[in-house]
Amino acid sequence: MRKAKYLLLIAAIGVFSMTACGKSADKGADASAEAKTCTGEAQGMDGAVKVEVKADANKIYSVTVTEQNETEGVGTKAVDELPGAIVEKQSLNVDAVSGATVTSEAIKEAVKNALESAGIDTAAFEK
Repeated sequence: MRKAKYLLLIAAIGVFSMTACGKSADKGADASAEAKTCTGEAQGMDGAVKVEVKADANKIYSVTVTEQNETEGVGTKAVDELPGAIVEKQSLNVDAVSGATVTSEAIKEAVKNALESAGIDTAAFEK
């Protein structure tokens, strides 16, 4: 049973879904006119992790986890910490939260998927 769950998790990590993005209706005080609000998702430990990202080609303005089913006190640590770290460092290359590696990777992948769905080159944020 455990092996089957592990294999399912590995298979699911590679599966993700993106939705369309458009210009943000609320550009925010420090968001550029080109900023877009977009969504992405990736497979976490206990289901899909969905995010909303506000960004343009040069800056990530905000990252919000909008939906997740991660384990309270474990995966939720990554949900609480990683979005702010991505915005602060302007990078997807942030450290995973200890004990919540799968959730951390899911958040980073979901943000990358959101940016790509908006037509934003993620190379600038993978430093």
